[in-house]
Amino acid sequence: MSNMLKPFSLLLGAGLIASSLVYADASPSRPNMVLIMADDLGYGDTGFNGNSIIQTPHLDSMAKDGALMTNFHAGAPVCSPTRGTYLTGRHAFRYGIFGANEGHLPKQEITIAEILKEQGYRTGHFGKWHLGTLSKEISSKGESRKPELNYSPPAWHGYDSSFVTESAVPTWDPSQGGRAKDNPFYDNGVAVDPTDPSLKGGASRVVMDRVIPFIEEAADQQQPFFAVVWFHAPHAPVLAGPEYLALYPDSEKDAAHYYGAITEMDEQIGRLRTKLDQLGLSNNTLITFTSDNGPEGKEVKGRHAGQTGGLRGRKRSLYEGGVRVPTLAFWPGNIEAGRVIDTAASTLDYLPTVVDITGAHYPDNRPLDGTSLLSLLTEEDGSRTKAIPFRHRESMTIIEGNLKLVSRYKQGVNKAEMYHLLDDPAETKNIIGQYPEQAATMIATLNAANQSFKDSHSGADYTTEFTPVELWIDDKVKGEKKNKKKKKNNNNNNKS
Repeated sequence: MSNMLKPFSLLLGAGLIASSLVYADASPSRPNMVLIMADDLGYGDTGFNGNSIIQTPHLDSMAKDGALMTNFHAGAPVCSPTRGTYLTGRHAFRYGIFGANEGHLPKQEITIAEILKEQGYRTGHFGKWHLGTLSKEISSKGESRKPELNYSPPAWHGYDSSFVTESAVPTWDPSQGGRAKDNPFYDNGVAVDPTDPSLKGGASRVVMDRVIPFIEEAADQQQPFFAVVWFHAPHAPVLAGPEYLALYPDSEKDAAHYYGAITEMDEQIGRLRTKLDQLGLSNNTLITFTSDNGPEGKEVKGRHAGQTGGLRGRKRSLYEGGVRVPTLAFWPGNIEAGRVIDTAASTLDYLPTVVDITGAHYPDNRPLDGTSLLSLLTEEDGSRTKAIPFRHRESMTIIEGNLKLVSRYKQGVNKAEMYHLLDDPAETKNIIGQYPEQAATMIATLNAANQSFKDSHSGADYTTEFTPVELWIDDKVKGEKKNKKKKKNNNNNNKS
C-alpha cells in the first residue's frame, strides 16, 4: 500500500478528535491578516477555477501571485456551521450549530479574534455574521429563531469592531427588500437606519466601505490588524447594479445578476489590495479567500444556479459540489507565486494556521478538528495528514489523504461509498471494494468523532456552566421524524 493510501486514522490515533495547539518553538510573527469568504459561491464560479464568463480579475491575479488551493473544503455544506469551523477550528456540532440559523456560537468557544487580540492585534468582523442573533428582541428569521436565547454578537468573541448583518441581504441596495426585514446592519452593536444613503448600491462595496477605515486606523496606530470579511454575494436575493449588468449583455437576466454580483465583490477585493499597496502593507499582509459552501440548487426560483465545476452535488450535499470551494492564499515573500496545492484542507484549519503563524498558544486542551496549513502554504515539501470530518444532518463523510468515505451515521461499510479525490474529483467511481479495511477504520473514526462531538455539545469542554439551546442532533432528528409521521397520520385520518 502506498503512503498516499495508508490508513491515516491508525497513524493519527485520537488526533482527529483530541488535540491542543502549543507551538512553543514557532518564531513569533505578526503579519496583518484579512480572511475573506463569499456566500454560496460555487467551485466553478471564478476565473481562477476556469470560469470563462464571470469576470473576477482581482481574484485571478491573487491566485496567480499566491497559492491556488484546488482541494479546499468548507467545514459544512451550509453556511452557519462552516462559519463556526472557520473561527474556532472545531466542528460546528460541538457547539450546537447543526445547520443554517440553528444554535449560536457560545461565549465559551475560543475564536481566532480572541487569540489575536491577546497578541496585540486590532480585530474586526465585516459583512455577514450568521452565528447567532444580533438583537435579543428581533431576528431576520422571526420568533422561531429564539432571538434572546441565540443572541451572540461579534463583540462577545474578541472583535474590537464589527459591521454585520445577522443573515443574508440583497446583494444590491442591501438594506432594502424582503430579506432585509428585521435584518439591519449593526455597526458595533447599533442597528443602522436602513434609509442611510451609505447602504445604497453594491452590498460588497457597503461592507468594504467599513473595512478600509478599520485598516487605515490600525495603520495609523502601527498596530497589526485582523479583519474577517464575509461578503453576502452571491447568496439570494442576487441583484446587480446597472454598471455590472452591462458587463454581461448576452446573458439571460438572472445569470447577469449572478455574474454581476460576483464581479462587484471581486472589484471590492481589488480595492482592498490597492489600499494595502498605498499604505505600504501588502508585503506583510496575509489574504485568504474561500466560500462557505457550494452553489445553491437549481430549484431556487428567480436566480441563476452557480457552477460546481463538474463536481457532484451542490449546497446541502456532502459530495464535493457541496463542500469543495474556490480558495486561494496570498502572502508575498512567504507564499510562492503560482503555487498550486492539491492537498485536501478545510476551513477547520484557519485557526490552527493563525496560531502557528503568530507563535501563539491555544489556551486549553479542548478537542480541535483542524490543523495548521503553514508548512503546506510556505514550504515546497509541506504536508497535511490529519483527517477531515464532516457531518450534515444524518450524513457523515471523512477525508483522509486522497480518499473520501461517504456514509450515514451508524451505517456499516456495505452501505458506504469511497472515492479517490485526485483521480476522481467528480466522485463517479465508488472504490470502496478495493479498500475494505481502510473503510472500516474510517467509519470507526467517524463514529468516534461523532461521540466526541456529542460530548462537546453537552458542555464537557467548558469550565463554566453550559446548557445547549438545541437538543443533540440525533435526538432532534428523531423528534422531527416522529412529528412528521404524526402529522402524516393526522392528515390521513382527516381524509378518511
